[in-house]
Amino acid sequence: MRSDPRKFSSDAELYAAALRALMRRAHSTFELRTYLERRATESEAVRRVLARLKQEKLLDDSRYALDFARARATSRRQGARRITHELRKRGVPDRFIDEAITQVFADIDEAAVVRKVIERRMRYARGGLDARPFDAKKTASLYRTLVRAGFDPGVVRRELNAAMRTLESEAPEFGTLGYTAE
Repeated sequence: MRSDPRKFSSDAELYAAALRALMRRAHSTFELRTYLERRATESEAVRRVLARLKQEKLLDDSRYALDFARARATSRRQGARRITHELRKRGVPDRFIDEAITQVFADIDEAAVVRKVIERRMRYARGGLDARPFDAKKTASLYRTLVRAGFDPGVVRRELNAAMRTLESEAPEFGTLGYTAE
């Protein structure tokens, strides 16, 4: 069981706590406000510290949303829906989320990312430790994984159907797996 965080009474101590939090990782304004409110003896001090951080350009929700979206889309291969959901949970205003998603996904072809994931999964299934045929159960699991990762269900279905047609032409014994394109 955790004890309550140490309370700070001065702006300087609260500002130092905010800087330490920002050194560990980037925070949205909402996240940092929540963090500081648990540590401040007076709520007015939180407002002053947040204003100072914004003035010094150490706290910027627009930049935070863009960096977060870019990192999630490229390194974690997440889709726009998942990133939008995560940013909303972190208290980022919708106008910043929309700008970031538009900017990041202008450079990224969502269908190509989905295709890469599908190809990697199929390659692993054919030659990896689990070398059983790519059946309907695996296809459904892959579909759910990609939708949960935030990719558009229509794009996922279209790419899965294309991959399954390719697989069927290579090995016709698999037959159709029941996913229809929209």
